[in-house]
Amino acid sequence: MINNSTTIISEVDKGLKKHDKDVLFGTKRDGKWIEMNKQEFLMKVRNLALGLYELGIRKGDRVSLHSENSSEWLICDQAILSLGAVTVPIYTTQPGEQIEYILQNSQTKAHIVSTDKLFRDTKPIIKSIKTVEAVISILGSEHKKLKVFEDILAKGAAKHEEEPELFEKLRSEVKPEDLATLIYTSGTTGAPKGVMLSHQNIATNLVASRERVPFDEEVEEGQRMLSYLPLSHVFERLITYLYLRMGYPIYYIEEVDQIREDFETIKPYHFATVPRLLEKVHTGIKVKGQEMSGLKKRLYYWAINLAENYDPEHPPTGLGALKHKVADKLVYSKIRELFGGKLFGIVSGGAALSPVLFRFMNALGIICLQGYGLTETSPVLSVHDKEHLRVGSAGMPLSNVEIKIADDGEILAKGPNIMKGYYQNQEKTDEVFTEDGWFKTGDVGKLEDGYLFITDRKKSVFKLSTGKYIAPQIIENRLIESGYIDQAVVIGYQRKFCSALIVPNYENIRKRLNATISEDNQSRDPKVLKLVQEEVDKVNKNLSPWETVKKFVLLEEPFTIESGELTPTHKVKRPKVKEHYEAEINSMYEDVEEREEE
Repeated sequence: MINNSTTIISEVDKGLKKHDKDVLFGTKRDGKWIEMNKQEFLMKVRNLALGLYELGIRKGDRVSLHSENSSEWLICDQAILSLGAVTVPIYTTQPGEQIEYILQNSQTKAHIVSTDKLFRDTKPIIKSIKTVEAVISILGSEHKKLKVFEDILAKGAAKHEEEPELFEKLRSEVKPEDLATLIYTSGTTGAPKGVMLSHQNIATNLVASRERVPFDEEVEEGQRMLSYLPLSHVFERLITYLYLRMGYPIYYIEEVDQIREDFETIKPYHFATVPRLLEKVHTGIKVKGQEMSGLKKRLYYWAINLAENYDPEHPPTGLGALKHKVADKLVYSKIRELFGGKLFGIVSGGAALSPVLFRFMNALGIICLQGYGLTETSPVLSVHDKEHLRVGSAGMPLSNVEIKIADDGEILAKGPNIMKGYYQNQEKTDEVFTEDGWFKTGDVGKLEDGYLFITDRKKSVFKLSTGKYIAPQIIENRLIESGYIDQAVVIGYQRKFCSALIVPNYENIRKRLNATISEDNQSRDPKVLKLVQEEVDKVNKNLSPWETVKKFVLLEEPFTIESGELTPTHKVKRPKVKEHYEAEINSMYEDVEEREEE
């Protein structure tokens, strides 16, 4: 039975007490690794908390945090929570107008920002936020009105000298039911909503998630955790709390584009990811075989094919096990070196991981778990454990979570991890709860043998004009399994057939064709179109006739967060994509509509 009377700070405390390594955090900044031990971390948390107290921050006050991942992010978070105040995280990719909305809606009292570069979009609007009484710069600022992080620490140290028992007194007053964080969902539609999560919501989710962790809590020398997903997202934040609770050191990278180099340096034992990174790794591995020839190439692709058909729930035996052992020695062991050579496992969340990728990663000898949840659920609802790896599923519900499927297929959930509601938005809160208190996830799925399977977002499922229903994410996931398709969005609402907007992986196509492709008009190059058509045809063979992609348009540029087409966790904002590419979408249906008119 999981104890519901716990807080984030008490769970982190338990882990810090058992942490006996020289390094607690490593932060990569300007290409260099800066390490921090437990003593320095605890001192800075205490001093920052008391420094914020001196600035007037009290229990229940909101403090916004706009920063890249770093040890300072955790110092700020733990300091805010230690006061009983509320952390309001802001993504580094969020534009000024969204930041303005978050600061106003949350009634932020203090705003913490890492650098002047990140503060650039906030500076013009900060004066209009009446509730903000102080802006603090973590790494220093040229703006005279910004308070310096180190100065706030000094204020806190002085306060501790004056009242040595105050910090522990403030922490002792934090209760499980107290609001811990306001997380503004970027969402794929509409304005951001402030998700209210209590200490109890997150702490109970942390405790239940520990039951599914695939590795021991006895930390060995050299076992390091790597973090690259934004701490502003509740998934990575929970994972960080989990690592801290278990006593593992955590290393925060600087740029995801440099993650291969960071794998080599850190040699991580475990990390959390979204499918996008694994898709890129998988694509790179498959394309690498094109550089080989003869027997070496045949053996390489034999091993890759074996991995893509591996069933982790029923590992091969007999001759199959022998084949796997040979493939491991010749190919998989070398692929593991790409991750630093010490990687035990990964957990994927944020979006659906394709069955091929799930099979592939587990076949490599890296335990790959898939989880499912939402910001509103703190976030984990279900996740695999190493003894229960059902391909295509999102694992089993956590021990303190109830899940059922509504009559229309929507996944409903109950548990101590379900949010308190949307801040200052009772109407939207009421919309996502049933009359008897079940949270409506907005996802469509099914339960089989205790495993949860996600079909698609309820709002993403659409109906063709023929009456057939389409779950686009399933088709999209199959398309991007190709090494030559980077992104795909399936279209077809109230149309006669499915079409797709496709962003090819032009670099891999060049390698495959061993030919020059005009960069000015690569999306119309006949060789590119022919290769992508072949990949689409492969996917279509395994789809129902009404699901097949009859037409597609190739795009020159990828969907990005900056363009507003992706959320910070790389989910596609379908309305934005449809708006931006209206002409391209219409072009795929023009001749059909013209024939109908005739």
